[in-house]
Amino acid sequence: MKQNTIETLTACHICDALCQDRRGARGERVRCPRCGVALRTVRAAAIDHLLAISLSIIPLMCVGLLTSFLSLSGAGARTEASVLDAALAVGTTQFWQLSVLVGALIIALPAARAIALCYVLIPLRLGYAAPKYARMAFRWSIRLRPWSMAEIFVIGVAVALVKVSGLASVSLGPAFWSFVALGVVMLIEDAILCERSIWDLIA
Repeated sequence: MKQNTIETLTACHICDALCQDRRGARGERVRCPRCGVALRTVRAAAIDHLLAISLSIIPLMCVGLLTSFLSLSGAGARTEASVLDAALAVGTTQFWQLSVLVGALIIALPAARAIALCYVLIPLRLGYAAPKYARMAFRWSIRLRPWSMAEIFVIGVAVALVKVSGLASVSLGPAFWSFVALGVVMLIEDAILCERSIWDLIA
């Protein structure tokens, strides 16, 4: 009896309070009684929604990398820039590491996180057991989220464009809108992701 009680307890990831890990009814949010943070959100077709979002990140990222991000026109000259150009412009010859870091935060990490989630969720959606390294892949997808800053990049560019617009004519390319959509998609992903539900399926 004591063993069963221990197995039904879960620790809150915010305040570390031990709570009863009940599943709840559909649409219900199970919250920590101490701090009130949501521990579990029960949703129908949660895997379908999360998988669709993860799959959409990859083509959005491809569009963002292969098309023009923005173009500047002024004094008879016109210049186009891609996302990679923006990442390279951050660093210099002496500080090339900064360009690599920016590229990783806005490109590599969001793509790696989406691939990891697809690796975990596709077999589960097809009715198979979780793949061999599913626990590690899902753990890293959670850890990488705070460092995936595609939406922060878009906000920073938008602020910079407000200052540049008085000096030159700015045209936004397909890559810019792709990154805007990517930021929205990632915010929706954060809203619907219930880590504990995925852990239950992996285990």
